Order: sequence, then structure tokens, then C-alpha cells
Amino acid sequence: MGISELTNEQVQKLCEIAENAAREYVTSKVSPKKITELNIIVEAEGDKPLILNVEIDLTLSPLMKDLDAQKLADQAVKEAFASAEKYLREIGANP
Repeated sequence: MGISELTNEQVQKLCEIAENAAREYVTSKVSPKKITELNIIVEAEGDKPLILNVEIDLTLSPLMKDLDAQKLADQAVKEAFASAEKYLREIGANP
């Protein structure tokens, strides 16, 4: 996602919003007790444009064999980007 120039504080908040959205999405679909591992990395690189990268490493309990962890992680990435775009619109940036 290319983004016009933001302050350091805005970039930090953008990353936090994206990470929280991804985490909330995963935990809304699966009980935290059924998650073996959940690592979310949100990185912002560059200035003009700023590039936002979201990576999710998700491992579910063997009890959750009917749920596709990769599909869940992919959807959580989409939720992270959607929340990031919403924040950018709120602050008047051009996502």
C-alpha cells in the first residue's frame, strides 16, 4: 500500500492500528486458548510513498484441524489493511 508522507507518530499509530485489527480479527474467530502461536509484524518503509507490510504467522492447536490457519491469517491481513486505510482517511492522508 503506497501512502503519502506521514509524521513518525502517525506511522507508529498506523502500524499499531493494523496490528490490533489483525489480532482482534483472529481472536474473534478462534479462542486465544486454541492459538498455539500468533506473531503479527507490521512494518512501514520509506517516506514517499510509505509502504505498509503486514505479515502474520499463525499456528492453531491440533484441536482446530477443521480450520485453515493460512486462510484465517490472510483474512486478518485484509482486516489490517482495511483498518489502516480507514485511519488514513480519518487523518486526511491519501491511501
